[in-house]
Amino acid sequence: MTQQDRTGHFWALLPLFVFVILYFCGSLYLGDFYALPVLVVFVIALFVAFLQYPKKSFEEKLKSFAKGSGDENILVMILIFLLAGAFSELSKSIGALESTVNFAMTYVSPRFIVSGIFLISCFVSISLGTSVGTIVALSPLAVGFETYIPGIAALTLAAVVGGAMFGDNLSFISDTTIAATRTQKVEMHEKFRANFRIVFPVALVVFILYYFQGAAFVQEAQNIDVKDYQLIYLIPYTLVFLLAFMGLSVIWTLGIGILAGLIIGWSTGAIDLLGSIQSINSGFAGMFELSILCLVIGGVVGIIKYNGGIDFLLNSVLKNINSKKGAELGIAVLTAVVNCALANNTITIVIVGPLAKEISDKYQLQGKRVASIMDTVSCFVQGVIPYGAQILAALAASAMVLGSAGKTALSPLDIISNLYYPFLTGVATLAFILFSKRK
Repeated sequence: MTQQDRTGHFWALLPLFVFVILYFCGSLYLGDFYALPVLVVFVIALFVAFLQYPKKSFEEKLKSFAKGSGDENILVMILIFLLAGAFSELSKSIGALESTVNFAMTYVSPRFIVSGIFLISCFVSISLGTSVGTIVALSPLAVGFETYIPGIAALTLAAVVGGAMFGDNLSFISDTTIAATRTQKVEMHEKFRANFRIVFPVALVVFILYYFQGAAFVQEAQNIDVKDYQLIYLIPYTLVFLLAFMGLSVIWTLGIGILAGLIIGWSTGAIDLLGSIQSINSGFAGMFELSILCLVIGGVVGIIKYNGGIDFLLNSVLKNINSKKGAELGIAVLTAVVNCALANNTITIVIVGPLAKEISDKYQLQGKRVASIMDTVSCFVQGVIPYGAQILAALAASAMVLGSAGKTALSPLDIISNLYYPFLTGVATLAFILFSKRK
């Protein structure tokens, strides 16, 4: 391998730039961030990646695309999406979603709706260890409050995404936490303590912010009569929440939730066998575009990596480090830029982790600090990029629930503008690097 190959190539990142420019400029021109299909734009970026570096074998590019698309994390994520779509559609068909929302509106003050959803999302994600699993499980319920409080869907979805990133960052079974601690050779509890110092104050501030924002909708909610609910229809969502809190795998959690929905729907006559099959299939279909998009994104990233884009990012960030503080800042920046390119925080940590360990050993950094910095920065970036699985999953839920009600689905900007937790986590991590004491 030549020195140039090891250094990487800046222009290998062109497909990512093409996507960002086309998506944002196109959306601004149309005046609607939901009008331009993300999948179409990413396919254009894919062909840009294919056309780049014509001296390189097209067959090798195809192999890199297939390898990126077939990444274990992406395939498992797609399975979760499909199960979540089935659970959401089935729950809606038998009346579980409506009854759960009606129950909450009956006994929970609207002042606590948004902050309560944030808190629930925090606990569920800590238990599940996956932000995507939390988002696909809770998003339909969060969007359901739009029925009673018009305009609140963007805020409740943002609360779900924020809480999901909180748990993804702290959970002992989160893949990002496992990757961060293993690459830095530190114990889980050490990283948790250092991490908790960074994110708990942020979560507390965000909880308070969401409380006051939720309170702003109280007057509107008071003018709406809450419909009746049936307790038996609360079982599927309650079961999913309890299993999540117990730490059961999100795949088994959603599978059991679907089974519970089927049993309740059949026993109450809310849905028959054919109707339930059609409902589950409809839920699958609602996630097809998101699933294909994840495959295409993974493939584009695979080609970018093959062409030297990731190597370029790694070398560009690392060459100017000359102090402990600079080393930690370098690791943070490296994590952020690689995450922007990959749109996957777990893979980002797997790639950056070994390099961060070398930097840590060279500058005698604390492993628990380095692991925490990588995890918090990756969760910050992953939570706010519009082409990340978290935002895309939330948008898919809004499209399914709002679309069936004849309402306009949300755009990425609608959610991102209310995402306080990831942004404040980024600020808190920077403050941690710049001002906290190093032993």
